[in-house]
Amino acid sequence: MDARHARYPFLGGAREAVEAAGVDLADVVATDRDVVERAVERVTRALTDREVGPMARSTRVELLSYPVARVLASLVDADVARRRYASAEAATAYERFTTDFDDDAEMRSVGSAGLTRDALLREFGLSVAVRRDGERYRMDVVPYLEYAASLRGEEWRLATRALSDGTVPIGADELDRLLRQAVEERVADGLPLSVPDAISSELSREVATIEETLAELDFTRDIDTVVPELFPPCMQHLLDGIQRGDHLPHHSRFAITSFLANIGLATDEIVDLYAVNPGFGREMTRYQADHIRGDSSPTEYTAPSCATMQAYGDCVNPDDLCDAVSHPLSYYEAKLEDADEDEVTDWRERDSDEDP
Repeated sequence: MDARHARYPFLGGAREAVEAAGVDLADVVATDRDVVERAVERVTRALTDREVGPMARSTRVELLSYPVARVLASLVDADVARRRYASAEAATAYERFTTDFDDDAEMRSVGSAGLTRDALLREFGLSVAVRRDGERYRMDVVPYLEYAASLRGEEWRLATRALSDGTVPIGADELDRLLRQAVEERVADGLPLSVPDAISSELSREVATIEETLAELDFTRDIDTVVPELFPPCMQHLLDGIQRGDHLPHHSRFAITSFLANIGLATDEIVDLYAVNPGFGREMTRYQADHIRGDSSPTEYTAPSCATMQAYGDCVNPDDLCDAVSHPLSYYEAKLEDADEDEVTDWRERDSDEDP
């Protein structure tokens, strides 16, 4: 088990390393809490943050948490959990391997844990199907269609590509996006797994925890009410910062923008909120909002969980209700449910001179 396998547990070599080590998964889930807890984090963060969280310090824990996480995703009684889990593993892998591809310093710092684009192409049997063409690439049309089929956007349609000799032209960034899709399909392959009773019973509490998290997030599709006075303290703080003209770091902008998108704001409405900020850039803000909403990306992002907000220092002024929830959206839902009718007036329906 080496660092590359822990960093990229979907690799065939990682699976072989686990098999060669003679790991008994039933024994792992029964005796190794570190592995199980990291596996729970992988699935929970996939549901709440669309990524699987930071790597464990132990290479062994990180690597073994991957097959346990696939088991947990299989045991959760919801297809959406498996879809989000596979997407999150792929999103995390994409962030890591594009960093490896583009940053020589990062490659040096991780040593053997780094991954090259050629190595990833070999992993998915694409070495022959993808060829360099100057600064770009050409990809055989059959694998292109296989991986591009699930991607949104007119640019992925074959009709927009200059098909020649059974190949299509793609840029390096587009190739990386297709490789992300290949990772997602591999992670999702075989899910849900057939899990022995001995393992499923051992993980019953963890499965219940994950299902509770999923239940808390189900309501996000139904909220379409914007009452800033009922926002959780963290989101009120970030919204106030925007209105004051503060420069928010990237993670803070993502948090408040995704929260606003989750509760029903359209891109134009989000852009208008940022317009008072001295560093406002309309097109950049629009691009970021569209990306987070899933209008210009394959993923609709959910606002970060409370744990993530705390990790980035965005959790401020927590109150008693904060102690009882695990997600800002759960806080907001509870506030909406408890509020009197006259307290729930969407700011979009108020007088035009009222600030949100």
